[in-house]
Amino acid sequence: MKLLPRQGLPLSAAALLRDAGIDTIHLGEIGMSEAEDTEIIQKAREERCVVATLDADFHTLLALDVSNYSLSHSYSD
Repeated sequence: MKLLPRQGLPLSAAALLRDAGIDTIHLGEIGMSEAEDTEIIQKAREERCVVATLDADFHTLLALDVSNYSLSHSYSD
């Protein structure tokens, strides 16, 4: 699984993690340094990444997104 550090973490952290053998791409390296939280969640879902963040509110948005995602997919069967 790939690690996706957010803007609050330095670009150098991504390089250090890659050097340690951890598949890592920083949002700033892929042109998403100004991305909205919802865009980051979508990117992480598409790429099957774990988001590393210092943003205290991100987990709340993620929980709401997962609930909405689960609900929309459970009724589409």
